[in-house]
Amino acid sequence: MNPLYTIGHSTHDWEHFVHLLQLHRVEVLGDVRSMPYSRFMPQYNRESLTGGLARYGIKYVFLGQELGARRSEPECFVNGKVIYDLVAKTPVFQRGLERLRIGIAKYRVAIMCAEKDPLECHRTILVAHYAKAFAEVSHILADGTLETHAHAETRLMVEYRLGEDDLFVPEAQRVENAYAKRAADIAYQETNEEAKA
Repeated sequence: MNPLYTIGHSTHDWEHFVHLLQLHRVEVLGDVRSMPYSRFMPQYNRESLTGGLARYGIKYVFLGQELGARRSEPECFVNGKVIYDLVAKTPVFQRGLERLRIGIAKYRVAIMCAEKDPLECHRTILVAHYAKAFAEVSHILADGTLETHAHAETRLMVEYRLGEDDLFVPEAQRVENAYAKRAADIAYQETNEEAKA
């Protein structure tokens, strides 16, 4: 399988962020934020990224409409909260995955969101969860090291205490249970004003 990287811009200064991408020879950065702007880190606004990355020979692609966590489709919400399993079934999300699949066959691609820890971000809990079917996913950490997606899944199970102590639940089901718990913790929740609109 072709590699796919994930990265969070976090509070990295611009030079460090570019260094992390260059360290892993990333050629294309796919932005999976629904709203590609940062009030506190303007260097990670869509327009800044497009021009800034081009100077280093890295292409910027906005994928937030297809693979973002904030959804416009009513069928993705239950009681005002986005349900990742429902997002994954939408044609728009599936088109986004297909764009990734085609992209990683031609380029070294990293998908980007904001959060530092991959487990705190939908890039892992939603996008990488489904992309692992066709990609070898690795997460670029703040110090430049890579965390395999399998290791991230193990870490996720440990956080929710879904380890090997339950002999009656297969590991694959424990992994899915961990994803569901984290999705419930981090998924987008409409505000009262949005729900009324």
